[in-house]
Amino acid sequence: MNLILLSPSDFLPSSTTVRLTGRRHQHVLEIIKPKVNDVLVVGVENGRMGEGRIIKISDKILELEVVLSQDPPRKLNVLLCVALMRPIVLKRVLHTASAMGVPEIHLFHSRQVEKSFWQSTALKNDAIRDELILGLEQARDTVLPTVHFHKRFKPFVEDVLPELLKGRQGIVADPSGDLISTLNFQPSTSKVFIIGPEGGFIPYEVEKFRKVGCQIVSLGERILKVETAIVALLAKMF
Repeated sequence: MNLILLSPSDFLPSSTTVRLTGRRHQHVLEIIKPKVNDVLVVGVENGRMGEGRIIKISDKILELEVVLSQDPPRKLNVLLCVALMRPIVLKRVLHTASAMGVPEIHLFHSRQVEKSFWQSTALKNDAIRDELILGLEQARDTVLPTVHFHKRFKPFVEDVLPELLKGRQGIVADPSGDLISTLNFQPSTSKVFIIGPEGGFIPYEVEKFRKVGCQIVSLGERILKVETAIVALLAKMF
């Protein structure tokens, strides 16, 4: 935890003092092992960042006097669209995307996605929020990405994706495409990155993406895990 993410409800009434209990309190107590007057990096959810000076600490609570003096880091100029994956992989993807500065994530269905994945408790709002927060805390950010769900492939590609592509370059990761190293890649250009399921896209799906104006690119001759492919693409935006 490189940043303690605060919510407005953490603040004591009419005060710049916050009181923490639960996971954040335990982390500070067990990992950081702080003393009174130590200063920690803090930020308010979807707001500014700054410092929190410890004014009280016990085995039950932690109180900080907070000064918020800076804006959070800028997000990447990219939207991330990923075919829904196994719950354990989904957790890693949400954490990583949040940490790397993705502002918006779209999870969609495709032929190789098991329908049972859509029933997973990992898709519950609280579970998704927890992973996004862990990513923000790691990267020292405060602004939560938004997450959208699309349970049918064709409506996603035909109705939703064209709107996302307005003013953006669509890039689909698939072994059938041109090598990404041959592209004139401009990080300043807004993009939509589209990554398939663990079994890959079927030819019909690749063609549907091509028809709405996406470029099909290959990340190389090696077949990568979903979370690895995501990092490889997002790294191009730095």
